[in-house]
Parts: sequence; C-alpha cells; structure tokens
Amino acid sequence: MPEMTYRDALNLALKEEMRHDPSVVVWGEDVALYEGSFKVTRGLLAEFGEERVRDTPISENTIVGVAVGAAMGGLRPVAELMTVNFALLAMDQIINHMAKARSMFGGQTTIPMTVRMPGGGGSQLAAQHSQSLETYFMHCPGLRVAYPATPADAKGLLKTAIRDNNPTIFLEHELLYNSKGEVPEDPEFLVPFGRAAVMREGRDVTLVAYARMSILALQAAADLEKEGISCEVIDLRTLAPLDTETFVASARKTGRAVVVEECWETAGLGGEIAYRIHRGCFDALLAPVQRVAGLDVPMPYSRQLERLCIPRPETIITAVRDVVSGRY
Repeated sequence: MPEMTYRDALNLALKEEMRHDPSVVVWGEDVALYEGSFKVTRGLLAEFGEERVRDTPISENTIVGVAVGAAMGGLRPVAELMTVNFALLAMDQIINHMAKARSMFGGQTTIPMTVRMPGGGGSQLAAQHSQSLETYFMHCPGLRVAYPATPADAKGLLKTAIRDNNPTIFLEHELLYNSKGEVPEDPEFLVPFGRAAVMREGRDVTLVAYARMSILALQAAADLEKEGISCEVIDLRTLAPLDTETFVASARKTGRAVVVEECWETAGLGGEIAYRIHRGCFDALLAPVQRVAGLDVPMPYSRQLERLCIPRPETIITAVRDVVSGRY
C-alpha cells in the first residue's frame, strides 16, 4: 500500500467517489479555485468542472441549507465548512433540517449528504477557532458523526459517509492533515461506521480515544510499555454510531480504563463512555474509569497556555499511572 498524508487520503476519497457517482458534488468556501483552506479539494475543479465543484458565499447557514435541499432532490453533496467553529452559524440547518428531515417526512426522503469540517486545537488560533465541538453533534439524533485518526480511516470513512443515505458530520483534526500512513489503493475500500479499531493490544489498562487523541494515546502507550505497563488502545473512529461493544470488551479484559478526549470535560464524550464501561463491566473493573480531557476554559492564544489546555502524552501517562497504582 502506498504511504500518503491524511490530507491526500481525503482528497483521493473525494476523487474516487466523484468518479464513481456523478451525483456527488462538492461545494463550500474556497473549495474550487483556491482548492480548499487545507488543500483537501486540490484538483477537483480541474477534473470535474464548476458544475460539480463550486465556491460559495461566506454563509455557513446557506452552504448547509442548500446541501439539504440538494440531497432531498437526488444529489449527494459534500459541503465543506472552513472550520467546525463556523458550524455554529449553521446549527439551525444542521440540527433542525439536516438531522430531522428524514424522520419528519416519515422516511419518504433521504438526506445523503456529508458536511466536512476541520477542527481541534494546537495551532495557536485562539478561543474562537480552536474548539472541539463533536459532542454538540453527537447529542442530536439523526446525525452520523465520524472523526478518523489515520489516513487510511480518513479515506475509508469519508467514502462510507458519501455513499450513506444518512446525513454525516465528518470531522478532521487540523493537526493530522500532514500525518502519514499506508492507505489502500482499492477504490472500493470502505471503513464501516460503528466499528472501533484496536490500534494496540494490551493487558493492564484500556485507553479509549479518537482522532488526534488516539495518536497521542499510542505515543503514551509506547512510553508506558518501557515501565512495564501494557496499554490497549481503542480508536473509536465514529462517535455516532458508537461501538460500545469493543471498548467494553477491552475494559473487561484489562480491568482498567482511561478515556482521552480533546473536547471540554464537562458534558464531554468521556462521561458517556465511562458510564457505558461501568454499566457493561462493573464487576470486572479494578478501578474507576478515569478521564483525560481538555480544560473547561476558552482556548488561550498563548502557545504555552494552549499546550496546558489540551491533553498531551504526559497527561495520559500520569492518568494511567494513577489508575494502575490506585491513586484516584
């Protein structure tokens, strides 16, 4: 398999699906002439033309709303928002229309659309441009939410999202765009939703994470192995549907679990996962489930302060040491 960046894997997925199905269209701010803020749509305009790749006005509510109508009309739109932070301007369309139209029409219509959004912190972009809002979308029934950690999953999950008849929020961490990994060349390579990946097997403690936090969890696990602590790393891949069975089975095996998320801790995904682990294998747990999350503060611009607000391998390592030693 060839090695490519996360960015190029997404680009390949878009090209393959547009070649596969002429109803797939792409639009958003600067996706055509400028080829996307993060160059994910590079080359699409040249290959598919302006009828299928369109630049839009700076209006997120309009971008998503038009995509909903187009999906109901028979197209498969892939709408790009420049950043997940700007999705707040489109929440009426996302929550009240994109997520609910199929149900409100009694299943007589489908909404086969995908909204791609980069997000996450660590780029020193301050409070309004460094947010992790995945739990906002998870909280709304009717939306599927994907958040890949590797280039292979970025390709496979995006292709699955585009082919699905349900509306999907597709999140991409900005700090992963340049990460590299092997990616299958098969144009029919798909990664199913609702199936987590065991990225590393272990015996002492389970680390449950997603997106960039899965990569940091792997780094922490490698360092902890040198101390004799064996970590199993579970990458969720999709947040809705959530593969409860895989991380509960892992926690039952190891007897301990640490959930790692970048979003704010209060009402974050980690609380839901901890609850499901406690419910699913309470009798097998040797310690309470621990959480590592972003701090409940607006993201500082200062690089030093920003670093303190986002989980790091060191904070994951500390949490694992605590749960293994009984300091909790």
